[in-house]
Amino acid sequence: MLAEAACELFLEQGFERTSVADIARRAGIARSSFFNYAPTKSSLLWGGLDERIDALADALAAGAAPADAVAALADGFAPDALALAFAQAAAMGLEEDLEREAAMRIVRIGSLVAPALRRAGESALAAEVLGAGHGAAIIAAIRAWALQGAGRRPLAALVAEALDSAGLRAR
Repeated sequence: MLAEAACELFLEQGFERTSVADIARRAGIARSSFFNYAPTKSSLLWGGLDERIDALADALAAGAAPADAVAALADGFAPDALALAFAQAAAMGLEEDLEREAAMRIVRIGSLVAPALRRAGESALAAEVLGAGHGAAIIAAIRAWALQGAGRRPLAALVAEALDSAGLRAR
């Protein structure tokens, strides 16, 4: 509800010109209620992926192999507000925000995957580099998936392709 309202407004008037109050009004909730659902307007776009990153953290903490945990992140991922944002970034005026927010997710994924790679025997440096590579592969796959028409191919296939391209799937 909120993410859809936000995307509509971003398309109509741009990201910067859209306020939290605008989104709340469009969604039919009080402005003060907005923050019960999301901390920022940008987080409305990233909520689905952030939940999956939390699940990645849980899986890795439980001892899952990094490659398996990263692959599971993409399983069943359906087109959402983030896919629309990547596909319509210019029209929504989101390019800078998407780059900043994507970088934060790359770092977060890398910081989750790196310790698991260390436990699997990688050196500290290799684990950091490979962890960041996993994060970059996921974000690149999501962007490509959105631009190719989210839902035309499973995101999991693009994540596997991105990991293979970077030589990461075996790790």
